[in-house]
Amino acid sequence: MSELIAGIGHQKSLLKVAAIMDKELRKRRGVPKCVRVWAEGVDFEAERPDYEKDFESFTLRISADRTETERLIGAAADLGPACEHHAEDGVLVFTFPAPGPADAAAARAAVDALAQALVLPEVWHFDGSKYRADPIDVEMLFKGLLQYKASDIHLTSGQKPIFRVDNKIAISDLMGVLSSAQILDLIKRIAPPRYFEHFEKHCQTSFSYHQVGLGYARASAFIKRGAPHLTFRYLPEKVPSFDDLHMPNEIMEKLAKTHNGLVLIAGMTGSGKSTTAAALIDYINRHRNCHILTIEDPVEYVHENKKAFVSQRSLGEDVETFAEAVEGALRHDPDVLLVGEMRDADTIRSAINAASTGHLVLSTLHANNAYGVVNRIVSFFDPVERELVRQQLVDSLRCVICQRLVPKKGGGRVPALEVLFNDVKSISKAIVAGDTPGLRIGMQQTLSASLLFEFYLHRMYTDGLIDLEVAKESAPDLDMFDQILMGTYSVPRMAH
Repeated sequence: MSELIAGIGHQKSLLKVAAIMDKELRKRRGVPKCVRVWAEGVDFEAERPDYEKDFESFTLRISADRTETERLIGAAADLGPACEHHAEDGVLVFTFPAPGPADAAAARAAVDALAQALVLPEVWHFDGSKYRADPIDVEMLFKGLLQYKASDIHLTSGQKPIFRVDNKIAISDLMGVLSSAQILDLIKRIAPPRYFEHFEKHCQTSFSYHQVGLGYARASAFIKRGAPHLTFRYLPEKVPSFDDLHMPNEIMEKLAKTHNGLVLIAGMTGSGKSTTAAALIDYINRHRNCHILTIEDPVEYVHENKKAFVSQRSLGEDVETFAEAVEGALRHDPDVLLVGEMRDADTIRSAINAASTGHLVLSTLHANNAYGVVNRIVSFFDPVERELVRQQLVDSLRCVICQRLVPKKGGGRVPALEVLFNDVKSISKAIVAGDTPGLRIGMQQTLSASLLFEFYLHRMYTDGLIDLEVAKESAPDLDMFDQILMGTYSVPRMAH
C-alpha cells in the first residue's frame, strides 16, 4: 500500500506528529507497531513493543545540510544516555533511547526536547509497518454468524469484526482490531485465484465461499481509501423452506407449480430475494422430475439433485454474461431457468424470450414495490422497443413478488410481501398501457389473487407475527392501512 500525505498544522512536538499519524493509520489500515513520518530533510520513526502500549523507541534522521544541525548536536549532547547520534551518508541519525536498557519516558521527553531545535513541517508523508499479521480465523467468524444469528460480517481495517444482526450493526469482541494485512491475507486465502487476480486488477470482486459444516457465504471484497474490505453474506448449507422463511405456502406453492412464464422476485438489497428464489428452486427440486438450470453471480445456495437434477453456473467462472448464459441455456434442455439478476436490457430480453418459449424463468430485480416492476423493466430499453416489451410481458409475466424484511415479534425479521399476479384483464391492460396506478388498482380487484403491502401487513399483524407499530411504520400508505385496520377501506373502482 502506498504512503499517505496529510497536513496537520504547525506542531512543536514530534510525538504529537507521530500520534496524529498513528490515529490516521489506525482508521485506515489497523494498528501499526511502527509509524514513520517524513518531509523534506526530516524523517522520524516511532516504534512500540506491542499493539497496546505507547511508543517507546525512536529514530530521527536529519539532512546534514539543514541549518539546525549544529543546534541539534548541541541539544543531543545535553540529553545524556536518552539520546545518541551519529553521521551516516550525509544524514544525522538520532536514536532514543541509546542502545541498552533505558527509560521509555526519558526517551519520549528527549525526543520532544530535541524537537525544540527544529522547525517542523506542516505537511507530512506517513506510513506504518509491522501491522498484525496473524491469520484471521474464518471458522470462528462463521461460528460467530451462527451464534449471533447474523446475516452479514464486515471486516475492515482498524475495526473489530462488525456483524449485522436483525438489520442492525454490532461490533463484536470475537477477535481484536484487524489490520489491512490480515484482511488482504484472508481474501487471498479464500478467493479462487482468478477472482483474486480480478481483485488486484479492478479493486473489487465477488465469489462464493464454503465453510464445511457451517454454511456458505457470498464474499465481496473491495478497496476503500487504499485498504481492503471484506463482506460475508451468510447462507446456510440447508436451503430454507417456505415455513422457515415465513412465506405463505399457498402463494409459493402456486408459483412453484407454474410450468412456464416469468416469475420475478423484487426488493431492495438485503431483502432476501436470493433466499426466496432458492426456496422456490428447492421446492421444485423436491417435487418435480425436471432439469433446473441456474445462472448466478456468484452461485450462492448449492442445490443437490433430488427429484429434479440441477445445473448451476457461476458468472465469470462458467460463463461471461447473464445474457450469453440465458441465450445458451435454451440449448441445454432446461425446464426451469433461474437468472440471478435482471440487470440489463440484453438479459431481460433473453429471459422474456425463454419464458415465451415454454420455460419457467425465475429472476430477481431491485424495486420498491410490485406494481412498479413493469415500468422498471421497460425503462432498461430504448423508447422504440418499449411498446413491444410491454406486449411481451403481458404474454409472459405470471407473477411479481416484492418483499421487505420487517422486525418480527420476539426478535428476528420476517418478509412482508406485495404480490402481483397477471391474472385479470385490468392488470393486463395496465401492463400494456404502462399504467402504474392502474396496476395498483387492478391488484385490489376481487378476482385477482394479488396483494398490496398494506393488506399483507394487516394480515401479519392480525396473525400476531408483527406489532402494530411495525405494521404502520412499514406500510407505504399509512392512511390506507388505517382504513383497512378499521374496516372502512373500499377498493377503488376501475376506470372504463
